Amino acid sequence: MSNTGQNPAAPGDSGPSMAFVTPQIAHFDEPLTLACGRQLAAYDLVFETYGELNQDKSNAVLICHALSGNHHAAGYYTADDKKPGWWDECIGPGKPVDTNKFFVLSLNNLGGCHGSTGPSSVNPDTGKPWGPDFPVLRARDWVHSQARLADKLGIECWAAVIGGSLGGMQALRWSLEYPERVKHCVTIASAMKLSAQNIAFNEIARQAILADPGYADGHYQENNSVPHKGLGLARMVGHITYLSDDAMAKKFGRDLATGTLETGSDDNVEFQVESYLRHQGRQFSESFDANTYILMTRALDYFDLAREYSHDPVAAFRHASCSYLVLSFSTDWRFPPARSREIVDALIAAGRPVSYAEIEADEGHDAFLLPIPRYQNVFIAYMQRVGAEL
Repeated sequence: MSNTGQNPAAPGDSGPSMAFVTPQIAHFDEPLTLACGRQLAAYDLVFETYGELNQDKSNAVLICHALSGNHHAAGYYTADDKKPGWWDECIGPGKPVDTNKFFVLSLNNLGGCHGSTGPSSVNPDTGKPWGPDFPVLRARDWVHSQARLADKLGIECWAAVIGGSLGGMQALRWSLEYPERVKHCVTIASAMKLSAQNIAFNEIARQAILADPGYADGHYQENNSVPHKGLGLARMVGHITYLSDDAMAKKFGRDLATGTLETGSDDNVEFQVESYLRHQGRQFSESFDANTYILMTRALDYFDLAREYSHDPVAAFRHASCSYLVLSFSTDWRFPPARSREIVDALIAAGRPVSYAEIEADEGHDAFLLPIPRYQNVFIAYMQRVGAEL
């Protein structure tokens, strides 16, 4: 089962990539009971696959996306695409998640805005978009829906479940919710729960959206409006936290956008970093749904791996049976290495096999998306071990 092949000459790529890929839709009629107590009577999940599923279906790898991610993790849709999927640096022939060995599945989470059922979908009970009435979600809800997708594809056990940031939290949750269905868990630049500072940043971003008149209490689709300004500001706040001070200094410094210092209206962009942030905010507000952003950041805030284990992560990990790879980055202040070391310490105390590396990198939290040599070498070495067990 595959919808891809190798395309060494993919547009804009620096190495072997996946050939043109096609999203697929899985529909589920069986009601899904959510952690909040509500049910979804039916829902869709959009996903992509890369590589070939072997005969005994033992080489399947699940990719869990982060806050603003989606199902398009690798490859291109058409020859006109300027960029490949969001993790093309790590998924493809000869890359850390080697599609010559693994069958890779990446999906858009439930509640997303790229085809899976979410706030922008039609509520069958009202005939209108769900909007802010879409059920509150937790990471475990994503995991349960992903397990149903695996069932539909006949995948009984993942060779590995992999994710960065919020995706890493999902991978950790997978290892506890379905320990018999995960052989390896790879969690990158993640944590067992958010710090108060992280929650605060998410709240500022949400308030920016809520304060936008275009938000219309979340019913902007019915009003034919979009909270562009609020969503753009939310992205700008978030994007600053994903970069390190060194990364921003190297990329922009205090360079002026026009070469001269001018004083003018708020629309004037004087520094290159201002131009960059406004561009990022504008792009994001045109491609992402505001209610999905609020839903996803709240799921991020609510995540606490050990909550139901009397807040004891060691007790939590005693329920796991897989091996772990935990990776962190030295300048990531959103999910600093200390948070990854907490995971590692708990795993060791619980008697679980774990490998850990802190990667020296100037790129901050976004480093997990980038082709940093030491990061890729560690990732490749671990995934070769996973492949050797097939």
